[in-house]
Amino acid sequence: MQTNNKSIMGIPISTNAHQHVLDQMERRIREGKRGGYISITNTESMYHALRKPAHLAYIKGADFSLCDGVGVIAAGYFWGLRTKRYNGPILQLDCCDFGQPHGWRHFFYGGKEGVAELMADRLKEQFPGLRVVGTYCPPFRELTQAEDNDVVQLINSAKPDIVWVGLGLIKQEAWIASHLKRIDAPWMVGVGAAFDYHSGAVPWAPAFLRALGLEWIFRLMVQPRLRARRYWWSLLFVVEAAAAGLMRPVKFIMKETTTPWGK
Repeated sequence: MQTNNKSIMGIPISTNAHQHVLDQMERRIREGKRGGYISITNTESMYHALRKPAHLAYIKGADFSLCDGVGVIAAGYFWGLRTKRYNGPILQLDCCDFGQPHGWRHFFYGGKEGVAELMADRLKEQFPGLRVVGTYCPPFRELTQAEDNDVVQLINSAKPDIVWVGLGLIKQEAWIASHLKRIDAPWMVGVGAAFDYHSGAVPWAPAFLRALGLEWIFRLMVQPRLRARRYWWSLLFVVEAAAAGLMRPVKFIMKETTTPWGK
């Protein structure tokens, strides 16, 4: 996989062009390779990555770690990183469109009851050539081993090219990591709120706000209780990343100008 990764506090962020991501997805699907996945990486995800080794390993192991949100762009500024957003809802729309002539097969796993089915219907209206091969809404509890085995069999029997997982951070990433060797699909992607937005269950920020990088304000207005804590974690990460990034030149200068004793 030809991935151009930079790093913010040891957490990789891909700087590849959007078209390159889609081309590489098509290449793996065409070659029939299994086990690829994409991390949609925002500052909340990065906050957890610094504190949960398993989540950091998930991001590091991804074929692409895509920039999700202006917070990542702001944090990256202090680390000399210039990247553009490519969040989950937009990636999903791009894949629905780009995959039409290639016959990509999509499976939607997650969301509240009925949301995945509604999203599938709405996306098929928008993209008439879209091939949805299955949907599944898991209960809001841990599945038994037998239930999980049935889900794996259901997904594999549908033979999807992409399994879209909408369980929310960081549950969806943990699910993908634990099923990488069991799901026979070229790609899995955790897209969180995309299920709600594309189904219409939750309003998506107007396009002009998304273009200005102000989608987070709209989300906070629509879901204040849900978003407040998450944005606090995001703010903490941006502050941490900015402080650490600003210290890098200082550490470099001290290293270069300090003369070891005895020489």
